[in-house]
Amino acid sequence: MTQVVNRVRRGLYLDSLALMRISQALSSQPGVETVSLMIGTPANRQILDEAGILTAAGREAGANDLIIAVKAESEAAANAALAAAEQRLDQPQATGGGSERRPHTIEAASAMLGGANLAIISVPGAFAANEARKALGRGLHVLLFSDNVSVEDERGLKLEAQKRNLLLMGPDCGTAWVGGVPLAFANQVARGPVGLVSASGTGLQEVACLIARAGSGISHAIGTGGRDLSEKVGAITTLMAIDALDRDPATKHIVLISKPPAQAVAAKVLERVARSQKPFTICFLGAGDQRLPKNGRAVATLAAAAASAVGKPADVRMDISAMVRLVDKELDAKRRWIRGLYSGGTLCAEAEIVLRDAGEAFWSNAPVPGAAAAKPAEGHVLIDYGADEYTVGRPHPMIDPAQRNQALRAALGDPSVAVALIDVVLGYGAHEDPAGAVAAVAAEVAAPRPAIVASVVGTDGDPQNRSAQIGKLEKAGILVAASNAQAAELAVAIARRRI
Repeated sequence: MTQVVNRVRRGLYLDSLALMRISQALSSQPGVETVSLMIGTPANRQILDEAGILTAAGREAGANDLIIAVKAESEAAANAALAAAEQRLDQPQATGGGSERRPHTIEAASAMLGGANLAIISVPGAFAANEARKALGRGLHVLLFSDNVSVEDERGLKLEAQKRNLLLMGPDCGTAWVGGVPLAFANQVARGPVGLVSASGTGLQEVACLIARAGSGISHAIGTGGRDLSEKVGAITTLMAIDALDRDPATKHIVLISKPPAQAVAAKVLERVARSQKPFTICFLGAGDQRLPKNGRAVATLAAAAASAVGKPADVRMDISAMVRLVDKELDAKRRWIRGLYSGGTLCAEAEIVLRDAGEAFWSNAPVPGAAAAKPAEGHVLIDYGADEYTVGRPHPMIDPAQRNQALRAALGDPSVAVALIDVVLGYGAHEDPAGAVAAVAAEVAAPRPAIVASVVGTDGDPQNRSAQIGKLEKAGILVAASNAQAAELAVAIARRRI
């Protein structure tokens, strides 16, 4: 019988990335369905409650307490998971200096490091704004990894940063490169002449990696957070990032990446672009026609943004006809639909645009214009498994692909599905072997099964090594495209089975 158990650790705090990694490790234990470790803020308690894994004990937790929530097949399995969680939490947190203790405040860390000029903040949203203010007050630029920060706090923080001539990247900023250093979910790329400003994490990764694989590199890549180009925030960080890259002599070309901004905000950004002497590439995914200044070029896909920045194709064009012929003999006529199963929200949005421009109707949980409003009984479906509704009580799929892999397993067993379309995102902080996890699922399903089409975001310098990851996918019979957009194009061609 399923058991849900909570245990509360009073006065214990760990950052969200550390908690997600513990959750990931323990969720794989025998008999365990879900393990979630969260600070007991009202918002987090609500998340656990909506996920059905909050008990009376967890409801009593305060904002300075840690909740360990376990859902397991039996009481014994639940207790084993709780014990393992307690053991991991009690392990000493080692530092590069061996027995030296880690500082517990921004003030202490800043004092200990001396010359630090940037703080990465990953705490529950209820505390994030306050910690960011402390960092700004000490003259630190901020990468605010935390989500669930109110838009009012975001605007206030960015205005304060602006007054201090500091960058506030985020909230919910998952990726950046500053001075050649990859931050958060970032990849190992070379230094070069291209500067990036992006409201998207995985979109930023895709463009940076395509630029690197085309033989160029990036000077800096500044993540702004997904709401920066909204009317309420007004592109504060985007405009400051453009100013910074415009002043930087090492930056020769600037790329802007976002979903469509608010109209008035877009006009403000483009007016600033027009005052620069540098060329710009504008990739506002899903946006219509834009009136651009002479030094600006609009592109429709992330691969096109990378190509524009380096002056040549950034992804190797594949023979789509040959690939369709390769899989067509294994697909009967009843297989027609695409299942897009994504860990990156912007990568999912880009695939939606490819389908929309090809005239294919689809449903998505985070649609660009052209997606169906209600999920159909049959048809193309694209899902971002990194969206909030899929990460309640679970690590992000870039860290733990188990939930996405479960959806892949279901798609491969569906007789109406022609192709499963996936992204494999590499980099620091990501799963150590995402391609191996996908290949293992593919090996479970006997032929005939749907085709699997993948793109791999990353470089050979990443901890997972892109070439090695591609090798694992291809060995499992998975078709690998050179970019996310190209993978979506191939998926459309397979679903239609005509060129």
